[in-house]
Amino acid sequence: MRVLRNVLPPLAALAGLLGAWEGLARAFGVPRYLLPPPSAVAQAMLAELPQLLLAASVTARAALYGFALSAVVGALTAVVLSTSRPLERALYPYTVFLQTVPIVAIAPLLVLWFGAGMRAVAISAFIVSLFPVIANTLAGIRSVEPTLRDLFRLYGASRAATLLKLELPSALPSFVTGLRVAAGLAVIGAIVGEFVAGFSESGAGLGILILSSYRQLRTDLLFASVLFASMLGLILFGAVNLAGYLLLRRWHPSARSS
Repeated sequence: MRVLRNVLPPLAALAGLLGAWEGLARAFGVPRYLLPPPSAVAQAMLAELPQLLLAASVTARAALYGFALSAVVGALTAVVLSTSRPLERALYPYTVFLQTVPIVAIAPLLVLWFGAGMRAVAISAFIVSLFPVIANTLAGIRSVEPTLRDLFRLYGASRAATLLKLELPSALPSFVTGLRVAAGLAVIGAIVGEFVAGFSESGAGLGILILSSYRQLRTDLLFASVLFASMLGLILFGAVNLAGYLLLRRWHPSARSS
């Protein structure tokens, strides 16, 4: 019953939105190249399903590579920065720099440095998704209760023991939060990377399919490609949510069902 209460409202809202979109598009005779009705998008999705699935698999691989790299590098960077306040003050602004530089502006450089194809696209996803992991993990480490730190110090715990037994477990919920944000950003970074560097021997991803649909005025296929990209982000976000729930459900309030 609880599942129905959670699922039915968004499904009803989606059905109402699609119905209004379909009705207005048909009532006002909007050209399909400007705004195709949902029925036309569904037809294009069924007609081009093999191509969409292949493109989605290419984009998913690049997004996963970038996301996994951002999780590892982000966590390690946060741990290193947490060891020293002067080191954090010196290097943390450069991690913010990664978040503020538009990935579109540096994507051509990625092609020059890594070549067109999967590597450049994965690095694009990595750059976009790195900062949330660093910021959230570092905040989690810094937010450990001072009394607990004093207790570890009182019992003569080493710096490594404090990190492994107190700071990292305390930062785990924040780390998971960072991964949730990074999951969606990794797909965005992969799509943007494909706009510039998406051609490779492994095939074209959703970014290239979006560009080609736009140039051919196949707006129905463009909408279908964007929908597949959104689904990729939702799947990755859901996987992170599930992993976070399994890690935190026994001891952290954020993972307990209400």
